[in-house]
Amino acid sequence: MSSHIKVTLRHSAIGRPARQLETIKGLGLRKIGSSRVLENTPAVRGMVKKILHLVEVEEVKHG
Repeated sequence: MSSHIKVTLRHSAIGRPARQLETIKGLGLRKIGSSRVLENTPAVRGMVKKILHLVEVEEVKHG
């Protein structure tokens, strides 16, 4: 069983650098308050780290 993380967009992406906007879109987040449950892989953790100031992250039991 692999672990998962829940990523929730908490702050607006307006006025952010293009790379941060692309990262938000890549994680599948759209509006403030939108969430995704993603597999806890090094790639996903790296993406989350780039926008940690905009999101809320929590570990979830999945499966």
